[in-house]
Amino acid sequence: MQLRFRDRYEAGQLLARKLLHYQDRMDVILLGIPRGGVPIAFEINQSLGLFWDIWPVRKLGLPGNPEIAMGAIAMGGTHLLNQEVLSWKQVDPQLIQQITWQEDQELQRREHLYRQDRPLPELQNKTVILVDDGIATGATVRAVILALQQHHPQEIVVAVPLISPTVMHQIQAEVDEVVTLIQPDPFFAVNLWYQDFRQTTDEEVCWLMQQPLPQIQAVTPGVSDHA
Repeated sequence: MQLRFRDRYEAGQLLARKLLHYQDRMDVILLGIPRGGVPIAFEINQSLGLFWDIWPVRKLGLPGNPEIAMGAIAMGGTHLLNQEVLSWKQVDPQLIQQITWQEDQELQRREHLYRQDRPLPELQNKTVILVDDGIATGATVRAVILALQQHHPQEIVVAVPLISPTVMHQIQAEVDEVVTLIQPDPFFAVNLWYQDFRQTTDEEVCWLMQQPLPQIQAVTPGVSDHA
């Protein structure tokens, strides 16, 4: 069995070692997906000294099985439906609309709480590194990718500690690069690959975003990578 990460912070430290060529670059913006992706992005930022922010997104959970994403919505008004899921599970369009409205309210709450109405970072002609704590179906990260593409970045890089091998190939076709540590097969679920996968809280996200940029010291790639 492949090694598990101790927690999101360790996963972020290890992932930073695969992103060393971006260190201290002014043309690179790091974006964490709240909530679980924020500790990952924070640790990458601690190592590489990049400008960083967040990009809120909400999964549209399948009725009766909310862990399965039938779609997602992202900051900026992007809505994405997972047609593969909806093809085998018929869902009333009015119910989809109701769930979307509910999740949009939570999305707006988080955007205001985490970002405090700060203007969006300038993404045009920049390299954007999009970070999450793991990708199972790809619905949420795809919604963010669509939102980012509207801002015309130079390139989009997805960086995650783990990703489903099947989804890996799909995401690779939509962005410039996918950087990951492990591709468990069979995958099952993101939480199985962390010893500590407790929920990241609003308070933790806000605290991490208030921390000052560190004095950067060189990170040396080590043999402890999970790749």
